[in-house]
Amino acid sequence: MKKILLVFGTRPEAIKMAPLVKEFQKYPNIFETKVCVTAQHRQMLDQVLEVFEIVPDYDLDVMAPNQDLFDITSKVLLGMRNILNEFAPDVVFVHGDTTTSLAVAMGAFYKRIKVAHVEAGLRTYDLQSPWPEEMNRQLTDRISDYYFAPTMGAENNLKIEKVPQEKVYVTGNTVIDALLMAVDIIAQDKSIENQIVKSIKEKGYVFSDKRIVLVTGHRRENFGDGFLHICQAIKNVAISHPDVDIVYPVHLNPNVQKPVFELLSDLDNVFLISPLDYLPFVYMMQHSHLILTDSGGVQEEAPSLGKPVLVMRNTTERPEAVTAGTVKLVGTDAKIIEDNLNLLLKDKELYTQMSIANNPYGDGAACSRIVQVFI
Repeated sequence: MKKILLVFGTRPEAIKMAPLVKEFQKYPNIFETKVCVTAQHRQMLDQVLEVFEIVPDYDLDVMAPNQDLFDITSKVLLGMRNILNEFAPDVVFVHGDTTTSLAVAMGAFYKRIKVAHVEAGLRTYDLQSPWPEEMNRQLTDRISDYYFAPTMGAENNLKIEKVPQEKVYVTGNTVIDALLMAVDIIAQDKSIENQIVKSIKEKGYVFSDKRIVLVTGHRRENFGDGFLHICQAIKNVAISHPDVDIVYPVHLNPNVQKPVFELLSDLDNVFLISPLDYLPFVYMMQHSHLILTDSGGVQEEAPSLGKPVLVMRNTTERPEAVTAGTVKLVGTDAKIIEDNLNLLLKDKELYTQMSIANNPYGDGAACSRIVQVFI
């Protein structure tokens, strides 16, 4: 029996790894599957675990106020030592580009345990953008033994870097597996939908017949002037489009909260609400007209829901959606963001073109493809 350990620590990782946990658990005669969470994000992580009914076997609980990357990296690396000694897995699965992923991969490498990297091969080749995620992902790939690339573009990056072809598997992105599971959960139970609508109302937003621009933002490289410019663009669009609601679940980081509330809190059609749990966020994406974000995961999810995405970054490690036409990079220049929002709100033909483009990130079967590699 193969011993499989899946480790993750943030909400985006949890979303993308949860369906993989469930897939491995379908084969109890083949795999001894255990889950470790680092809790790099505590509350946001726990609500995803609840949605997918996952109870971790190990919990490092590293989250603490005002900690930095030194704290997180060292806590995760030291915390993994005992777990790797106790469970002695055959393969450790990590995901993407987080500090958790890099530290866990390093720990597995130190113990000569094979590392499987889900969402391998994404690149901007700019170590400052996204920071520190680009470095995290590249180093994790250097350590890995199995590379689960979501797209052929990611596979090609690994090929250029001379990763042996036999170690690379193109699977699609597991985030689509999770998204489709979430959509089914919402659709199959009206009481869940009612609870979602109620929870969003309690946070301060009531659905109406107005079009919704959904905003998310949290990237470190946008702290400071970047967020000031983003907020100015949102303010201008809100003033010029009183018939549109702008809903912004504001990240808890003070570097985000300060400029957002200072510049946007006095606008009647801008709703600054606390962060949404996973199912309410999926529901909000479903009912939005378009999305303004700096999130990597949203770039992948929104096209499956037919939602155009404007990405507030100058580079992306996910160029496939840009090529497909569902996503457009707008950076953090206030005028460029404002102009593109106005265009999508006014130009029905452009909106339709972006909303019906195909999603290049998967068909919902990525987890099955990954598990089959080990059967």
